[in-house]
Amino acid sequence: MPHAPQRRWELDALRGLMLVLMTLTHMPTMYSLPSGQPLGFVSAAEGFVFLSAFMAGRVYSQRGRRDGLDAMQAAFHARALKLYACQLGLLVLAFTAIAWLGVHNRQGGVTGLLEYFFIDPVSAVLGAALLLHNPPLLDILPMYIVLMLVSPWLLRRGLQHGWRGVLAVSGLLWLGQQWGLGQWLYDEVAALTGLPIPYKDMGAFHWLAWQMLWVVGLWLGARQAPLPRMPLWVLVPASLYALGMLLWRHMAGQDPLPWLPAVGMLLDKWSLGPMRVLNFASVFLVLVSAGPWLVRVMPRPQALELLGRHALAVFCAHIVIALFTLAFFGSTQVIRPWTTDVALLLAAFAGLFAVAMLLDERERGTGVLRPFWRTRTPAH
Repeated sequence: MPHAPQRRWELDALRGLMLVLMTLTHMPTMYSLPSGQPLGFVSAAEGFVFLSAFMAGRVYSQRGRRDGLDAMQAAFHARALKLYACQLGLLVLAFTAIAWLGVHNRQGGVTGLLEYFFIDPVSAVLGAALLLHNPPLLDILPMYIVLMLVSPWLLRRGLQHGWRGVLAVSGLLWLGQQWGLGQWLYDEVAALTGLPIPYKDMGAFHWLAWQMLWVVGLWLGARQAPLPRMPLWVLVPASLYALGMLLWRHMAGQDPLPWLPAVGMLLDKWSLGPMRVLNFASVFLVLVSAGPWLVRVMPRPQALELLGRHALAVFCAHIVIALFTLAFFGSTQVIRPWTTDVALLLAAFAGLFAVAMLLDERERGTGVLRPFWRTRTPAH
């Protein structure tokens, strides 16, 4: 029986980097806005979702080939259940302690984040439990859960009949979302069922668009083969586009052309606008092409690798820390000394590394914390 695939430390390091960027963005400090979208008009969320899909395709497709498709499906469902338990835990925290602290401390960042909960608590709680109401900061795990639940079918279809049909349908759904398919479906369902939750309170991420990023990552991971070498006629335009978008982002700021909303729609994060998809694809191609060279010349980032190995726990921890920071220190609208913001970030990252190190030691079974920067043999 073949072994499970070795962990690829570079993928763990990339996920760790995405977690660092998300923490910088979600922590309500003066560094939140500048650290958002540092590589162009593409954020850590795209990288995190894509990497998660790639690793899911890699691990679970091998599980399906080795143990059968039913075992693969059971593994997907077990993972989705774990994600759902994490989401419920975050919701309970948000709707109890964080909501109370936000009101008690008169923090508009919290009351704004939980606005629908304060308007209609019953609908908010029930809707959140059903993954229909997704407050800001708590809206990525629900999408992840649903994508994990549909992934067994996608992998079955791809492994047995090829991926062309799956990719084509995924692309059409993404295209439909660019023309408002999600809003239209919501209006039809709300008219039939009387769904009380407003569309805007179902989460910022438009799932019909983001599923394409997941499906492509799942497909590439399931191939179980190195990505092909990019020819120059592809790599050169991709590099120029990535560089151009990087310069544009840091010259113009987060809003590419404030006086021309149509351009903002093409680069929209929540519906994955066409220019944004091209930006992500160009950065991906450049990283894939430069990856082998970077692995050779750069020191191995053990700290990022540690965070990436325990991505789910670290992700949940960063949400908890961000929520408590909002409840006690306020949003980015509150003016604080830069030293306070630096201290908040240092404390946040100390918490994340503490979580990852404790989990690492529990897996090793040593009971003694060892420095995270020591060389670690790949896990099987």
